[in-house]
Amino acid sequence: MTKGNWSKPMKNSQWIKVTGKCRVATMTITKQTVADQIAAYLHHEISLAQLVDWAEGALMDGELADRDAQTLSSVIARLGVADVRAFGLVWDDCEELLRKLGFLSRVEVVAA
Repeated sequence: MTKGNWSKPMKNSQWIKVTGKCRVATMTITKQTVADQIAAYLHHEISLAQLVDWAEGALMDGELADRDAQTLSSVIARLGVADVRAFGLVWDDCEELLRKLGFLSRVEVVAA
């Protein structure tokens, strides 16, 4: 490092110190949040890969609603492995997961 640019790393370290104090707000994950993700998957609004990515992120970074944390973590964990061939995710699985969350599912058939 030359004498002329020795202060540049110092400026960056100050910036890091300042931004390090900031906190990223996390959204509390509720039964409704998880049910909405499953519904989006069933309506083909998101792919299985997107559902799995969401579930993995939710388990790592999400803040689960305290009163439902055990149920939420088990349902989200199940969604997080849905891309593994041994687990998969079929209609019956979605129906059961929704039931654990306190929701009922129904199918509506409409003309195309």
